Amino acid sequence: MIEDVREKLSAMTDEAFRAFNEKLVPGTGGTLGVRVPKVRELAKAVAEEDAEGFLNEMEAADGSGFYQEELMLQGMVIGYGKLPLEERLRRLDAWVPRINSWAVCDCGNSTLKFMKKYPEECFAYVCKYLECEGEYEVRFAVVTLMEYFVTEEYIDRLLEIYRKIHHEGYYVKMGVAWAVSVCYVKFPEKTKRLLERESAEAGGLPDWTHNKAIQKIRESRRVSGEDKEALNRWKRK
Repeated sequence: MIEDVREKLSAMTDEAFRAFNEKLVPGTGGTLGVRVPKVRELAKAVAEEDAEGFLNEMEAADGSGFYQEELMLQGMVIGYGKLPLEERLRRLDAWVPRINSWAVCDCGNSTLKFMKKYPEECFAYVCKYLECEGEYEVRFAVVTLMEYFVTEEYIDRLLEIYRKIHHEGYYVKMGVAWAVSVCYVKFPEKTKRLLERESAEAGGLPDWTHNKAIQKIRESRRVSGEDKEALNRWKRK
């Protein structure tokens, strides 16, 4: 199946988009230049036809030879396929270590909507990746928690998790800043208490992540001008 999928992806190649995409995700290996909606459409078709067969072939192959779009598709099929929870999580364990860009991470992550049906099991599962050393494994945890767990039940735990992340990977720090901005939009008062802290030593975020989170919050159209001015005063030098 993977050869057939590659042929279909190759037929969707957009050379202009490939050049643009390579600038967005430099140094991450080959990319065909297929726009995400087309990858998503193909992933749904593959999941409908034979999700398990496709995932078995992908997992048996050497992941270093795959294009970015193939890795995206692998993650998407895990989300779109009609699979029991235990199998989905096992398939994620095969896919997450292969993530090699923020695009593969975030596009694959966005299809994992089954996590809303099994919150406690999936929350615990995702959190184990916070303990990894790999940049994209940690980003997977950060972004997945943001995508599915910014809720009344989990917000306090999320803010505490994000506060404690000190990974130096750029895409981890960007992920945390993005996640905190989403937390602010949905739970402003709780998130303000984190941002009011003067330093990481005082229980706040690391300086770079703190300032980037404020920047992202101030870029949101869902935050008032008054709040944006107040947030600007909390930026650290």
